[in-house]
Amino acid sequence: MNIFGIGLPEMIVILVIALLIFGPKKLPEIGRSLGKTIRSFQEASKEFESEFKREIDTSKDESVKMKAQLEEAQTEKKEV
Repeated sequence: MNIFGIGLPEMIVILVIALLIFGPKKLPEIGRSLGKTIRSFQEASKEFESEFKREIDTSKDESVKMKAQLEEAQTEKKEV
């Protein structure tokens, strides 16, 4: 198990230190708030990614339309 480059022994040491600093009563509350924070960050990240992809798709469609219009205009100029 390796999360953010931290292995199991390091996680145990961090947990023991947190337990000593915050105590057993406060630790679950801190874990819940940390979990909520991480979850909201992930949701915001997914929202940003989907918005970014949507904008890319929109700009692709617009550039294809503009290219078609330019080619059509150039074809009309050549015919005249």
